[in-house]
Amino acid sequence: MAEDYRIAATYLLPDEATAFESEFEVDEERLTLTRVDCTNAEAVNTYVKGVAARWGDIHGLCALVGGWAGGRDVEETDDVRFERMLDLNLRSAFYAVRAAVPHLKEAGWGRIVLVGSRGAVDYPQGQAAFNIAKAGVVALGKTVAEELDGTGVTANVLMPSVIDTPATRASLPYADYVNWPTPDEIAAVAHFLLTEQSGVMNGTLLPVYGRA
Repeated sequence: MAEDYRIAATYLLPDEATAFESEFEVDEERLTLTRVDCTNAEAVNTYVKGVAARWGDIHGLCALVGGWAGGRDVEETDDVRFERMLDLNLRSAFYAVRAAVPHLKEAGWGRIVLVGSRGAVDYPQGQAAFNIAKAGVVALGKTVAEELDGTGVTANVLMPSVIDTPATRASLPYADYVNWPTPDEIAAVAHFLLTEQSGVMNGTLLPVYGRA
């Protein structure tokens, strides 16, 4: 982590905090970790305002909250599954962007990085709710990129295929995970998008498919 960065990260479940703290040293001056339900608009607004009040300018937003639920076509998708995918993938991103944009504009330059999915453009069967929610994330990214054009704030969308994590390996035990992109590989792309040097990119959908 670069010395001039200050990062405010969120978690929801206790094991997420444990995993984070086992890898990174939480430092109240440079790296904070706060429990936030990012599917709750009021909680997100309060959190972002608190970060801005504590540290001043906000120059970057990387909206990483999301989740996958497959196994259902449109006609088989119940309301609970549909709403859960919208909450995790679309509403969480929308609430974060809406809360952060005023602070990014006030800072004079800023970067928004959203996480879509290959499923938002390839539409594989059996994961209708997920595809639809991630397509909404793509629309959010493209829309806010147009709205912020000329402000010094950009918005771009990462488009991963299946990500090589323990959870996805467990859910797809017979898949060829060797070709999946890793979280570290995707994070490297996100890191660049959050820098000032990425300012020539706005409204782009960046495939991070690995070799899948």
